[in-house]
Amino acid sequence: MSEITHATSSKSFIHDICRPFLRDRLMHLLLIAAIALSVLSPHPIADYRSWVDWHTIATLAGMLLLTTGIEASGYLEHLGRAIINRLRNERALAFFLVSAAALLSTFLTNDIALFVMVPLTVGLRGIGNLPIGRLVIFEALAVNAGSMLTPIGNPQNILLWQRSHLSFGAFTWQMAPLALAIFLMLLVATWLCFPKQTIHAELEDNPASYRVGLLRTCAVLYLAFLATVELGYPGWGLLCVAAAAALFCREVIAKVDWSLILVFILMFIDIQLLTQLHFIQSWVAAIPHFSQIELLVAAMLGSQVISNVPATILLVNYSTAYKVIAYGVNAGGFGLAIGSLANIIALRMAPERHLWLRFHLYSFPFLILSALAAWALLA
Repeated sequence: MSEITHATSSKSFIHDICRPFLRDRLMHLLLIAAIALSVLSPHPIADYRSWVDWHTIATLAGMLLLTTGIEASGYLEHLGRAIINRLRNERALAFFLVSAAALLSTFLTNDIALFVMVPLTVGLRGIGNLPIGRLVIFEALAVNAGSMLTPIGNPQNILLWQRSHLSFGAFTWQMAPLALAIFLMLLVATWLCFPKQTIHAELEDNPASYRVGLLRTCAVLYLAFLATVELGYPGWGLLCVAAAAALFCREVIAKVDWSLILVFILMFIDIQLLTQLHFIQSWVAAIPHFSQIELLVAAMLGSQVISNVPATILLVNYSTAYKVIAYGVNAGGFGLAIGSLANIIALRMAPERHLWLRFHLYSFPFLILSALAAWALLA
């Protein structure tokens, strides 16, 4: 009986790991694009491996594993429910949700922050006439604002951190003025868009549903992993984290969306193949000669067309003005929903349909304001 149970458990474990690869439409699209571009611009398969920034991939994989463990502990949701149950008006609730989303995104990455905050928000649907859709939109804006602060807040910052060879503190310091400016704008917008009407939240909470031990284990591993990345050994850090997870919290490995790692590997390959096409080469050849403002505009517009992570991969191959690129692609996360994968994640998790148009009514003003703030700070 124990052998049958073990076999069933192993089968379920493998199924959970494979499931995201079957459902990830973005990964499928990028794979098809890679095949098509390989036909148009043939290269030896051995070349593909050299196009991928493996330090960035290792850092991203380690962060994904650890932040998934922190999310799986359930403690952040418990803490969120406890705070929400003490809030007494809609504006205070909005300030908390926006601030919490921004804060979590600085060290848990923007997508994990949304996986924590959006379900909490959706759970408030039964309270009066709360604008759940608008709250989710503002959380998407908040994670874009908060994640730009640190080198681990989002994938483009991870890549820029690895390429720039700045310390954790130095990277955060260079991003702080823009992140603070945009967050202050977001707080002002929150104050204007949410009235001070009375609410009474009573979210149910089960203390047995969260695991403090898992939270502590992941927190310790998180700090150790950041230390290895800071020292320039993300691969060894990932190996240690994966070994610890296999020993102490094996179920977390199955909860990770590993298809996201393949998405970013394919992005590196697709961008490299794309830039080998003749009609693209003349444009990318001009990137090293861009002025600061031209590079900033290219980063923001590129984010609107191909999303900010691919735009970053493209630009860092031709320019070492990493701060300008960082400002541009992070500001470019606003605007069109495609500007940041976090926008798409938030909108897909929202219970309301037809939220996409309303999202752009808020996100485009933030794109303009963020562009102006970035330009002013770089001038």
